[in-house]
Amino acid sequence: MTEVKPYQVEGVTGGWEVVIGMEVHAQVLSQAKLFSGAATAFGAEPNSQVSLVDAAMPGMLPVINEYCVKQAVRTGLGLDATINHYSVFDRKNYFYPDLPAGYQISQYTQPIVGKGKIVLDLPDGSSRTIGITRLHLEQDAGKSVHDQHPDHSYVDLNRSGIALMEIVSEPDLRSPEEAGLYLRKLRTILRYIGSCDGNMDEGSMRADVNVSVRRVGAKFGTRCEIKNVNSIRYVQQAVAYEARRQVDLIENGGKVVQETRLFDASKGVTREMRSKEDAHDYRYFPDPDLLPLELDPHWVEDLKSTLPELPDAKKARYVADLGLSPYDASVLVAEKEAAAYYEAVAKGRDAKFAANWVMGDLFGLLNKAGLDITKTPVGPDQLGSLIDLIKNGTISGRIAKEVFEEMFASGEDPAAIVEAKGLKQVTDTGAIERVIDEVVAGNADKVAEYRSGKEKLFGFFVGQVMKASQGKANPALVNEILKKKLTA
Repeated sequence: MTEVKPYQVEGVTGGWEVVIGMEVHAQVLSQAKLFSGAATAFGAEPNSQVSLVDAAMPGMLPVINEYCVKQAVRTGLGLDATINHYSVFDRKNYFYPDLPAGYQISQYTQPIVGKGKIVLDLPDGSSRTIGITRLHLEQDAGKSVHDQHPDHSYVDLNRSGIALMEIVSEPDLRSPEEAGLYLRKLRTILRYIGSCDGNMDEGSMRADVNVSVRRVGAKFGTRCEIKNVNSIRYVQQAVAYEARRQVDLIENGGKVVQETRLFDASKGVTREMRSKEDAHDYRYFPDPDLLPLELDPHWVEDLKSTLPELPDAKKARYVADLGLSPYDASVLVAEKEAAAYYEAVAKGRDAKFAANWVMGDLFGLLNKAGLDITKTPVGPDQLGSLIDLIKNGTISGRIAKEVFEEMFASGEDPAAIVEAKGLKQVTDTGAIERVIDEVVAGNADKVAEYRSGKEKLFGFFVGQVMKASQGKANPALVNEILKKKLTA
């Protein structure tokens, strides 16, 4: 662990430190809502996934979805957090057209998950531990639609009642970059566990970002909350803008007012939405229709045993057992599917060599094509076969890159491409020697310079031989024979 290096916002009166806390709403991966059996599929026709409970019809009672509780507990365990065996659902009272009941069923003073932590891997190789205050379960509200009619707003209740995990951090983040790293790491953990898909563009993960500024070491300043930011890039832009706004406001004699703001992505600015509510404004009280949630400690322990190997543990194993650098390991474990792909390629092979191919050539072509690892046209068995052809001397590394591009474009196996195009590496020493003799004979002046002490010209001769052999000559044999010829 290293000491925090504060992100400084420079004002006319000196440097200011940014203090950031996050409230992330992560939609629970579940086929049904938190208190009803209505479906949760994304993209359904408006108001087509609404039960009588979700619509708050008179006499309808909520019934807890046990699977959503399991997902919340597993997530808490994945965050190395305390699981509270006794928790309570409260009514959070406020009025809005897309909240039919006039209250949201949530948790407040007695959440299902208590304090935990997330470890961030920083670009300089150090790490930072960010505290988790709590994780609580709550139901989502519906959605108001304002752009379908010039005079009216419509209400879609498909999201009403969907289970959310609100994951609240401590105010431990100190820069836009750390805010981005935090969200990426949290999303990775959720995806490993399978409790949330983390698709911010679909609204299944969104962040409320609390930002304040202070002199380094001083008391916390007044915070503003930037509501419902739905991309990591926008979170970073919002933090940077809001910090600058607050510093300029204070230095010009103004005062930061606690309020809720929205981020305007088209302009890159935050703007006022409403004054920030405090807890007492919501008039929390225990929901009379729901009993306290009591968890059997043995049941919690059984859930713990179902957790997969999480990214931090996987990274440590890659470093300790496979000899990868911490950076390479962190890149490979960032997505569960990428880690699984890499392990399939590396099984029984040189782990570092496999990592280089996955992170370099594969990720490069995927990025260029705009694909993620789940859509790759080259399976791990195919890439493993290509690596085998390099290692057993069938093809050179340079030829392998050409073969890989063909594999990516066509989906064909490497051996078939090598055979069809006649790309097998030349290992016949006699054939290689004849090519070298031609290169040496055609560059007598360069040979004389080399023999007079310009040893850097050796690379020139290697390049000429490889060019003459169309890249098929075995590089090791080329080096060995060429040295003998040049020093003869």
